[in-house]
Amino acid sequence: MSEYYKSEDLPRFGEVAEGGADLFKGFAAWYQAATSEPGALTRREKALIALAVAHVLQCPYCIDSWTMKCLENGADLPQMTEAVHVGAAMRAGASLVHGVQMKDHHDRLSM
Repeated sequence: MSEYYKSEDLPRFGEVAEGGADLFKGFAAWYQAATSEPGALTRREKALIALAVAHVLQCPYCIDSWTMKCLENGADLPQMTEAVHVGAAMRAGASLVHGVQMKDHHDRLSM
């Protein structure tokens, strides 16, 4: 059985433009500005946020890419690990808070 995720596919990302070059060009410009251009956040801070989100989304391509970007922008392993924990805690909290919906539904059905 072949793998679905192949690390060698990451450099091929631009190939998705073949079916919509203008859309991809717009996306690429926005993505670059949002994730890599310094503004209110530094490049390192943006890379750490992106790394955390990559883990929450469970995208192996993004994890590989943003791990590299974090290192290129001066982040160290403790910072990267903490960012991943922040993302995980946010995902866990978002999952748990939906327990209120479950409880409300339970209470309606149990009356």
